[in-house]
Amino acid sequence: MNSRFVGIPELLEVPSVAVVIDVMRAFTVAAWAFAQGAEKIVLAESLDDALALKAGHPDWVALKDGPPAPGFDAVNSPGMLRSMDLGGRTVVQKTTAGTVGALAVKDASLVLCASFVVAEATARVLRARESDNVTFVVTGEDGRADEDLACAQYIARRAAETETETETETEARAGAGTDAAAFLRRAADSRAATELAEGVRQGVHPDDVALCLELDRFGFAMVAALEGPLMVLRRVNVVPGAHQSG
Repeated sequence: MNSRFVGIPELLEVPSVAVVIDVMRAFTVAAWAFAQGAEKIVLAESLDDALALKAGHPDWVALKDGPPAPGFDAVNSPGMLRSMDLGGRTVVQKTTAGTVGALAVKDASLVLCASFVVAEATARVLRARESDNVTFVVTGEDGRADEDLACAQYIARRAAETETETETETEARAGAGTDAAAFLRRAADSRAATELAEGVRQGVHPDDVALCLELDRFGFAMVAALEGPLMVLRRVNVVPGAHQSG
């Protein structure tokens, strides 16, 4: 599998297969939304679009980056979202980087949205697809966010391994050393992690960084596709026996 890693501004053509990475925090939050029972997540183009969708569907749950705001039900924080009951609900999500990256590749034949919490499931989808070329969209900091790049590189590495190698290393991860350790350290040392921990960013729960660094918390991948005019994210269960809910 040939992997390339690009920022959103570098997306000059539509990739065949795209994996959009936002560790801190869009696609960690999206995974938690599914874990809390959400049926689907609509990725909004703008805050105004998110509010319009919410106005047209009052039972939908709208969330955004930053502090709470009128019209929105939640903020882009896994620590806060994990206490919400989203059973059967539709979530509308608008963030600074993650949703922008997913919408930028909406015409790709396969779009996966990912973070560390769904890394193995995402890698398994890529292995099953047997794609020759995969574009990883590193959404943060115009492609320079090390937490997103580390996650992208980790998933690419896992996806390129054979099933036998994967089974062996999965067993190894249950023991002392972990193949993901160096990648997780990079994410923990990233600018985004520091800003979250120090309260530079708003709408933050004290557990957000730790929750974003949980490897393979969930056994599902997240696939985005156009459904009519909307880009919709849905969960796809992949890893049998893995933790599926909050």
